Amino acid sequence: MKVMTGPKVDVRLTGLSLLPLSLLGAAPVSAQGLACPEDAAGLTLPDGFCGVVVADSVGRARHVVVSPGGDVIVALADGSEPGGVLVLRDTTGDGVADVRVQFGVGGGNDVELHGGALYFARNETILRYAWTDGQFEPTGPADTIVRGLPAASSHRAKSLAFDGRGGMLVNIGSPSNACQVESRIPRSPGRDPCDELETRAGIWRFSADRVGQTFADGERFATGLRHTVALAWRPHDDRLYGVVHGRDQLSTLWPDLFDPAANAELPAEEFVRIEAGDDFGWPYCYYDPIQERKVLAPEYGGDGSLEGRCAEKTPPLIGFPAHWAPNGLHFYQGTQFPAEYAGGAFIAFHGSWNRAPLPQAGYLVAFVPFAGDRAGDEWAVFADGFAGEDKSPRGAAHRPVGIAEGPDGSLYVTDDRGGRVYRIHYAGRAR
Repeated sequence: MKVMTGPKVDVRLTGLSLLPLSLLGAAPVSAQGLACPEDAAGLTLPDGFCGVVVADSVGRARHVVVSPGGDVIVALADGSEPGGVLVLRDTTGDGVADVRVQFGVGGGNDVELHGGALYFARNETILRYAWTDGQFEPTGPADTIVRGLPAASSHRAKSLAFDGRGGMLVNIGSPSNACQVESRIPRSPGRDPCDELETRAGIWRFSADRVGQTFADGERFATGLRHTVALAWRPHDDRLYGVVHGRDQLSTLWPDLFDPAANAELPAEEFVRIEAGDDFGWPYCYYDPIQERKVLAPEYGGDGSLEGRCAEKTPPLIGFPAHWAPNGLHFYQGTQFPAEYAGGAFIAFHGSWNRAPLPQAGYLVAFVPFAGDRAGDEWAVFADGFAGEDKSPRGAAHRPVGIAEGPDGSLYVTDDRGGRVYRIHYAGRAR
């Protein structure tokens, strides 16, 4: 691993270190004195907040974690050859990474630091590397904690959370839109019961420490969740939360029941608290934010208002606008931001592709305040401007994915479109 320092270098490196790590220094952990560019790194932020580009063009940056020493560790998705994990370090204190190190191969979605180890979630396996703060790469090969996770078809990305009691929670997304007999074919009914729920569309719990588990070793923790890429354990109340990708194509598949305008607004992306045994209703149900209740899906006899079996399903805390694609979730634990952010949820929305005839939307980070263990009824846009002028999957300059918090309370946001990593800090008043 060649390690470059000095002038800013846009390069990913592998191999063995030619320099002692002590010469590279640890990343500063304070936002005090950090530059606040006039353009806020292209972002629109609340008054007093600043944005800095930590690194650019790093590949398809998915989820992110920040070490106690301030190193930014990023999962690289398929399409970012050779994939693996990227470590970014700022040795000069200006907020910009001047050292980049990549290790491992194969795309993944999530990275988490837990119990003195770095976990890397690939589509079919969960890997664990021995990890010491300040290092750039593992000291040995990865252990395979779980192998053989279902990953056929769509919604393959895996996300992780740890419950503090030896458990590792894993999102396993559905392979379909609505579990139809003929997938995405107009008026095709849904399979009832939906066989996908046996192995997909839910959260599974595995041991965080046991090596060599298979999918069969896990237990289903919760079900009826189409795809919960945004998944996090909230330490403030010791519970699991997620934000779920809702289904698509109501008007395309059922034009007699839904017009395009309804399709643009339905169904909501659900912000949920997930307890063991919960059933959130997919594919039989979806959440209608206008009626503020779950209704029966048309594949299962619904007409847009019939509730049916959905009266028994777990409701969301909040319904976000349809098709925004929630991908990242983090609960704020620091003290750098103003007090109203304490314990609240930051959610990264990747952005929509199917809100026509309305404009495409999302491509932002939202904030949900909490009072104790109660989520507020109102949410707000926290950071916008990632996409630029063209809010569309192919036209957007950047699309938010992961959110993590640094040791000084700064937020880091990743982007898998332009390969950018942002740092957002508060400079509104002295600390």
